[in-house]
Amino acid sequence: MLYLWKSKQFSLFDIFCLGLGGAIGSGIFVMMGSGIAATGRSIFISVAFGCLFMLMAYFFHVVMTSMFVLKGGDYDMKAMLFNPTLTGVSAVFTMMGGIGFAMYGGAIADYASMVFPVIGEYTKLVGVGIITLFFAATIKGSSFVSKINNVMTVVLIASIALFVIMGLPKVQPGFFDLDGMFAGGASGFIVSLSIMAFACQGTTMSPIAMMSVTKNSKRTIPLGVLLITVCLALIYGLMAVVAAGVLPIEQVANKNLALVAQAIFPNWLYVIFIIGGAVFAIATSLISGIAMMRYPAMRVAQGGWLPDFFRKTTKSGYPWVIQLTFYLFSILPIIFGFSLDSIVSLTMIPSMLMCFAQNISLIKIVKKFPKQWNESVIHMPTPIFNVLCVIAGICDLIVAYNLFVTMDLTGMLLVVAMCVVCVVIALIRLKSGAIDLQALENRKQAVMDEAANS
Repeated sequence: MLYLWKSKQFSLFDIFCLGLGGAIGSGIFVMMGSGIAATGRSIFISVAFGCLFMLMAYFFHVVMTSMFVLKGGDYDMKAMLFNPTLTGVSAVFTMMGGIGFAMYGGAIADYASMVFPVIGEYTKLVGVGIITLFFAATIKGSSFVSKINNVMTVVLIASIALFVIMGLPKVQPGFFDLDGMFAGGASGFIVSLSIMAFACQGTTMSPIAMMSVTKNSKRTIPLGVLLITVCLALIYGLMAVVAAGVLPIEQVANKNLALVAQAIFPNWLYVIFIIGGAVFAIATSLISGIAMMRYPAMRVAQGGWLPDFFRKTTKSGYPWVIQLTFYLFSILPIIFGFSLDSIVSLTMIPSMLMCFAQNISLIKIVKKFPKQWNESVIHMPTPIFNVLCVIAGICDLIVAYNLFVTMDLTGMLLVVAMCVVCVVIALIRLKSGAIDLQALENRKQAVMDEAANS
């Protein structure tokens, strides 16, 4: 693997394996019950279509990787697509990304309580304890985290395979009959699609981070992303058939996959699935997220978007102020009893709004770099491309809107407050002179120059 990192040796197969492994994660274990509650047995359509829908929501990832080789991945994309204000808003929101970790801590506690019922009385305490433990584990560095993550990923994939193989023969007869499909109507299906968006959004993340070490990346990455998306849709679709087809819908709606697993596995295998499948899936997302979030956050602090004390590190280089901030954002939703859906909405809504802005900005980028666009493997007539950019933006707004309207008033106000705070902080940092606009523009130009020559 070291050799792969030191030269452009990542092949299409490497990108496919890396991307699929990164995409299959906690979301499907955490959100499936909520999706079933919204649309019933048609959840398998919702989750399979959701993978393609979210690929469209991240259309800018596919377009940009087909035109440029960006060493900074998503970070460099934002530098090219955003103006200073949106750059600042996106930067500040990075620090609120810890809110999503709360979902993982709570979900691990919920699944573990299925095997160890005594945990059920202390889910908040256990959730906070798990997050604390995982934050502590990242202090030892990325190598330690990687070793833990690799072991858990292998067990996770084996557990999912068992769930599908042993579950499909036990799906109730008539599952695919039209009666009972789309239980919540068209609106319920769209709500389910928006809920499951969290689970289906990871197909582009790992591949774009590997652009600079991938052979013929302008072709390999877009093709790899497409293959990953199709395979993920198939895997998630099969999992959804089992999740909604073995037991009556009313028993599994708003429940995690433990009930279904209990119905299809003998007790010893059920325990292995809960720990090796559900808990490990959520744990891999949590520990890798904690480890990786520090790097974009350090760039945010170094760029001047946060006060100077956020740059403080230990002697070994551990950014303790940044990680402490993430930790607080992670445990507060658990302590205050936020629902799973609320936590997902707090994370996804601002993210989708940022994606909307990036998708619309593509229209200008292809005009600014006509040579790169003409050489792109997905080059198409300009009118069609512009329409697709607008459709991609609409996909982002559909997810954001449906998550927003299903929240209670408190949740709505909190989302609005988060967005306002991000905008206000960004404007204050710009107005106060904390941001060197010339340096920001120089960095943007440097990214563009490097991209143009890639």
